[in-house]
Amino acid sequence: MNATINLEQHFPVLLKELVSIISPLYGGTFIDCTFGAGGYSKRILENKSNKIVALDRDNSVNDIAAKFKSNYKKRFEFYNRKFSEIGEIKKKDIKAIIFDLGYSLNQISNLNRGLSFKSKGKLDMRMGLNDFSCDEVISNMSQQNLFKIFKYFGDEKYAKPISKEIIKLRKNKKIKTENLVEIIENIKTKKSGKNNSTKVFQALRIFVNKEITELINGLINAYNILPVGGLIAVVTFHSIEDKIVKFFFKEYSEVKNSSRYLPQSILSKKYFNLIIKKPIIPSSNEIKINPPSRSAKLRFAYKSNNGCDFKNFVNNFNYLINIENLKFNV
Repeated sequence: MNATINLEQHFPVLLKELVSIISPLYGGTFIDCTFGAGGYSKRILENKSNKIVALDRDNSVNDIAAKFKSNYKKRFEFYNRKFSEIGEIKKKDIKAIIFDLGYSLNQISNLNRGLSFKSKGKLDMRMGLNDFSCDEVISNMSQQNLFKIFKYFGDEKYAKPISKEIIKLRKNKKIKTENLVEIIENIKTKKSGKNNSTKVFQALRIFVNKEITELINGLINAYNILPVGGLIAVVTFHSIEDKIVKFFFKEYSEVKNSSRYLPQSILSKKYFNLIIKKPIIPSSNEIKINPPSRSAKLRFAYKSNNGCDFKNFVNNFNYLINIENLKFNV
């Protein structure tokens, strides 16, 4: 799910920065949780002492993965699976686990998938291994639940009138991508820097693909299979993702005394070593060459101890998980 320049030349975001972080760990297995066009994997495999285990829920990348397998033989493995299932991948000598949470231009540009507001026809938005499509959400979800999805996953100021208009229109016709865009445009008459449909489409993509649950479970399971000293690196593209990743690393990289009355020796463990607290962002030159990279943030941390239960992490984002678990009315 890498951001790209065009359909011919893939351009993984923050590649140079990521490589500089993981290169001291070279000589082992790296897990690429979002294989996409293989940009990160290809660069890592340039070092012949490295191996890649790649995952992607999108089966449209299977042909790319097959070419990698042909070129790199035993140094490359691919699984058409969600990265939340990373715990089932049993490998020794894992040096780093990498997540790139952006959608590729290939995916957005494939208008049949309905991921973009430029698409026509049926609303789909499925990235693979899904339980339902966007069409089912728009056709069956209550106005109140649509409002919650738009508000919390898109930070959409006009979530209420948009959700109301969807309910009104669907009584008489099937809402297609262009109909949804028209609803939004009619309500959001003021133009901003972004396309008016951006937030609603983001919210629907998150809900259809359960991206919040996937990320939370993916991070926890990555920690569980990673040896002490290994690294987790995550590239995010919107504020919800970054908020989750930031909390994950920060919450468990600080030693906290369970009580101010206890002696200094009785402190909770520190589970991550956070070298840099602020995110790494693209250079102005990268943004100029590849504008989709402008919202990217790279955070990373090294595992310093085993045994974390992550209760605080899950509890802190339960309100988002609950929204992803909202049911249809019919």
